[in-house]
Amino acid sequence: MGLDELTTDVEAAYADLGEELAVDLDAETRNELAVLSATLEPDGTDELLRRAVHMLFQTAVDAGNLDFHLRRGYGVTYDEYLSGMTYDEMTGADQFPQPDENENRRYQF
Repeated sequence: MGLDELTTDVEAAYADLGEELAVDLDAETRNELAVLSATLEPDGTDELLRRAVHMLFQTAVDAGNLDFHLRRGYGVTYDEYLSGMTYDEMTGADQFPQPDENENRRYQF
């Protein structure tokens, strides 16, 4: 897998989510959401859920958890995804080794 596959999967997941998302809550999650809603007084619980997704995402990025899963599943990092190219493409390392005819002269001076 690689950067192209990741981009395709993210775009497909984005399309599948749509504008609204119905979520079933267990008792613990419902209680935590109620406490947060009562204390933080947001415009609505949907605002708290948006904040929660942002916080989870940022935590995963900061801890390196997102990169770990991206490397394991797609062989790229989040930075590579954002830039649209791999580190090898950025640095030109994917252009090596030299063509075979130059390989024989590699250590000659």
